[in-house]
Amino acid sequence: MSKGRLRETLRHWANNEDQHARDLQEEYAAASVTPIADAADRALVRLRGTLRTVTLRPRGGVPALEAELFDGTGVVTIVWLGRRRIAGISPGRSLQVQGRIGRHQGERILYNPRYELIP
Repeated sequence: MSKGRLRETLRHWANNEDQHARDLQEEYAAASVTPIADAADRALVRLRGTLRTVTLRPRGGVPALEAELFDGTGVVTIVWLGRRRIAGISPGRSLQVQGRIGRHQGERILYNPRYELIP
């Protein structure tokens, strides 16, 4: 592949990712929902987004289901302690969560939030 063609392919891919982020921002914009990028640490927040990944990762010997929530403005890790799986929680699923946002090892995180599956 020539340099010009490679650049064009990369530019097209990057523009699609940017457009996807803008589409998510518009879809999840609501008066009662905070964009992830604007959510203050240690604040009670209501966030809405799409799950990018869902993994089982034990924390301190306790099973923990972790999911990465993306809304077009940012990413937050959702952790349900003591859970190996939750019906309906899978990559690509839209979700609204409510809880106290914090940081753990520099990563934005919500532990055991209330959640609502969005069709």
